[in-house]
Amino acid sequence: MIARRLATILFIVMLPVLLVTSNIRYLLGDVAFYKYGFREYDAEQVTEVPLYELDRAAAEMVSYFENDANELRIVVSERDREVALFNQQEVTHMRDVKALVQLMFRLNEVALAYVMLYVAAVILWAREKPLRSLAFESLMGIGVGIAVLVGVGVFALTGFDAFWTKFHEIAFSNDLWLLDPDTDRLIQMFPEPFWQQAVYLLGAMTLVEVAAITLVSLGYLVFTRRALPPPPAPRRPERPIREPRESTVISQ
Repeated sequence: MIARRLATILFIVMLPVLLVTSNIRYLLGDVAFYKYGFREYDAEQVTEVPLYELDRAAAEMVSYFENDANELRIVVSERDREVALFNQQEVTHMRDVKALVQLMFRLNEVALAYVMLYVAAVILWAREKPLRSLAFESLMGIGVGIAVLVGVGVFALTGFDAFWTKFHEIAFSNDLWLLDPDTDRLIQMFPEPFWQQAVYLLGAMTLVEVAAITLVSLGYLVFTRRALPPPPAPRRPERPIREPRESTVISQ
């Protein structure tokens, strides 16, 4: 019983982890989102690097998160000469970012594997629980996810600059993330408003998934409740049968 309860608790925790990390992974790998940011925040004018070179750099950054390269070295054309896109501080910071991103990728894969294993082994294969229990547990996981999202969302909405600074202080053990927007191209390409928009988009994507899972789970619970057989009527206790007393005939 203890092992089953622990497995259920882990499923409740892993479900929102799966949703959030999957959405982060999608956004980090979406080159089109990077390109949109370059155009929205005038990265070509600020960095003085041609837009097509920035687009190529975005694709190389996405590949960097997945490959085995230790450092991100990107060469671009600037005023008819080849130059490194990032300086040494930015390259070193990107190495720290890659370590964090790959840790998140591994967490995403573990969460996906566990959720699938839980559903397949416990619900379908072992048949230890009905699907109604899975629906209840999914709603509990969604509740945990909503609580965390609300907490983070309130912090981000009340002051994104403080939220973003606190995130970096927790995520990194050094101050290499303190870049100069006047000279460092990494922050010129990805200014704070870009990440603010990314965080809000991440929250919106997660809320849509939360709503979908909630509707499916509640719909299944309501539908199956109607299909359940009515509970049996309580049985009245049977009265013991008394044998008739023998009549005594008094002879006169």
